[in-house]
Amino acid sequence: MTSIVVPKEYGLDLLRTPPRDTSPPLRGAMLTYAALQLSFWHGLRIGSYRKQAGLGYPKAFADSSDMSAADADKKKKMYLFNCAKRAEDNFHENHASVMAAMLISGVQYPLTTTGLGVVWMAGRLVYALGYTRTDKSKGEGRLAGSFFWFAQLGLFGLTAWTGTNMVL
Repeated sequence: MTSIVVPKEYGLDLLRTPPRDTSPPLRGAMLTYAALQLSFWHGLRIGSYRKQAGLGYPKAFADSSDMSAADADKKKKMYLFNCAKRAEDNFHENHASVMAAMLISGVQYPLTTTGLGVVWMAGRLVYALGYTRTDKSKGEGRLAGSFFWFAQLGLFGLTAWTGTNMVL
């Protein structure tokens, strides 16, 4: 039988400031909470770009018929909406597995998980902001945030290592 000992750095109370003798507060559940806030931020951005593009719900993207009927300024706004939406979709394509990896690997490696999680979130933020840069074409600004992949792979590796250590 395997037992799990949860370190004090994992799952700090979200509603209070931890006592001074604990480790820095961005650990375990706090890190997961911060990632959820990043998801919320994406939603706010999409709403803003959607409004500027004049696209109503439930339209997920501005399609070719929308673009062909728009003037140059509106086309640019629709293009930026599509870029912001794609950045959000890409975030959500990766978010669930990264959240699971942070929660699992954080049990055994809370400090390393925190570091990788912070790098992942910073990369996702740069990725989203870069995707909507007006001075880059085809969303190429997103590439500046591609370093999130290294943190994500690190988290997946730590998760595998955590599971291996539990079994052996």
